[in-house]
Amino acid sequence: MPKKVLSFTIEGGAAKPAPPLKTALEAEGLDVNEVVNKINELTKRYKGFTITVKVIVDPETKEYEIEIEPPNITELLLKLAGAPRPSGDPIHQKVGDLPFEKVIEAAILKAPELTAKTLKAAVKTVLGTARAIGLTVDKKDPKEVTREVEAGMYDEIIKKHEPEWEAVS
Repeated sequence: MPKKVLSFTIEGGAAKPAPPLKTALEAEGLDVNEVVNKINELTKRYKGFTITVKVIVDPETKEYEIEIEPPNITELLLKLAGAPRPSGDPIHQKVGDLPFEKVIEAAILKAPELTAKTLKAAVKTVLGTARAIGLTVDKKDPKEVTREVEAGMYDEIIKKHEPEWEAVS
């Protein structure tokens, strides 16, 4: 018998043992509170963000695994910047500003999906997206911040966050 995939949209770290989650998990014979607690543990780093969670169940053994689909990088950056939507003209029309720390936060949140081998490389990827959607970083064009990252101006702050990066990447 093939595995069954249950898909839910939740706020990170805030799944509740209530319908529709409760109804679907009970129908598969799973311990609702156990699954909800595991979902919340796995998604707590996405608190405040809407994410998709898949519970993949073996109907015969009742064994399950949980997969998380985090928000895309554009959605993350807009929420972190408090911007409603990307700019239609990102070079001339800015929609928000991010502190450099938020760029690092976004890189760490997206770590499992990024191909970057280092936090510094991941930050540069995030800066490229920030520029493409009309965000500035510390009131500067992300392209300028990327040059500063390459020049080592942010090495100390990046180094401070490397343990978090290594824990999730």
